[in-house]
This record gives sequence, structure tokens and C-alpha cells, in this order.
Amino acid sequence: MEMEISLPDELPVMTLPNVAFFPQALMPLHIFEPRYREMLRDVLVSNRLFAVAGLDVAALQQPGKFEPPHRIASVGIIRACQKNDNGTSNLLLQGICRVEITAILQDDPYRRIRVRALSSQPGASAVENQDLRRQLARLLNLKLKLAATGSGEMAAFLKTVDDPEAFVDIAAFSLCDNAALKQKLLETLDVHRRLELFGRELRHEIDALKLRRKLQGRLGNEDISNN
Repeated sequence: MEMEISLPDELPVMTLPNVAFFPQALMPLHIFEPRYREMLRDVLVSNRLFAVAGLDVAALQQPGKFEPPHRIASVGIIRACQKNDNGTSNLLLQGICRVEITAILQDDPYRRIRVRALSSQPGASAVENQDLRRQLARLLNLKLKLAATGSGEMAAFLKTVDDPEAFVDIAAFSLCDNAALKQKLLETLDVHRRLELFGRELRHEIDALKLRRKLQGRLGNEDISNN
């Protein structure tokens, strides 16, 4: 971490669908709901910290569940905030640590939770994790080349990230399209295992992209159904 931040035991939280927020990642947010406007006002005059949790869709089917969050989330700190004339705000949140949500304390006027900070474990030697980081970088570059997604700027930034844990967290947040896998990666405290899981998924995606290219032949993307 670039600075020491004292993490309180209780924090506000936003529970969002299809989101897994990671330490080190930068996430832009548009704050427009009245409850989150009030939350933001309170946070800005205190420690600028709040958590972001993914919505646990499976738990929605259980009676009495209101916006059930996944148990593992991340806390972020507001790095920049701009208030708009209509009362909404645009902000940039940077992830600082994983947390376990141990209790939901209130839902009005916005949700507050009790949290426990979580620490990652290397899971292997520094040399082994660096080797997996290099493998992951190669796989990401190949995937982006095959998919032609226009994410070259993020790929270039990742080249400057040497720490394997920071690398996999930022890459997963920015370049992983599988929401379920992203949540699983967030919940995996073993860094070596996290690198392996993401690498395995990338290999599957690369194989699928190669097969698509082979089947597509010379046809453009809009004409692939004619092949």
C-alpha cells in the first residue's frame, strides 16, 4: 500500500449488481440515488471511505433479503469527487483492501456494515508468483489481440505493475468479463491460486477466440452467421 489507512469496524456500503471491486483498482461512480447522495455527504466530511459489494443474485430468492451483498467486498477511498448542478456527483474510488462483511447494521438512510479486514497470502515463493504474473501478462496480451477490444491502454499500464497481487487484481477488475469469476478471484486470498484461476480462464477464452476466428474465416464479424 502507498499509505497507511486506519480501517474502521463499521462503514457505509454500496451494493451493486455485476460488480466485484478490487484493491488497487480505480472505479468511476455516478452517485444519483438520494440514499447514496446522503452517504456521500457523510463520507466526504469524515474519512472518505466506503465499501462496494457485489449483489448476491442467488440470495435474492431467499425471503426477507433486500439487496443481499456477497460476503467478501472491498473498501475504497474517494480520490476525486465532482458535484454536479443537479445534485448528482461523479467520483473516483480507489480500492484499498478486501473485507469480510460480518453484519448488516442498518439499511436506512443508507446501508452500513460491520467489516473485518482480510489479508492475502502469497501461496508460493516470490519467484513462482512472478513467473505466473509474466504468464498472465502474455495471456492478456494475446486475448486482447485476438478480441481486438481496444483495451491497449490498460495493457500498457499493467506492464508497469510488477507486484503479482496488484497485477492480478487490477487485471481482473479491468479485463475480466465473467462476473462470477471476478467475485471468486476477489474471494481468493491465496495470490498464487488467484493467478492460476485467472490464467486458466484466459486460456479458455483464448481457445474460444481462436476457434471463432477459424470458423469465421474471411468473413467480417457482422457476416459470421453466413459462414
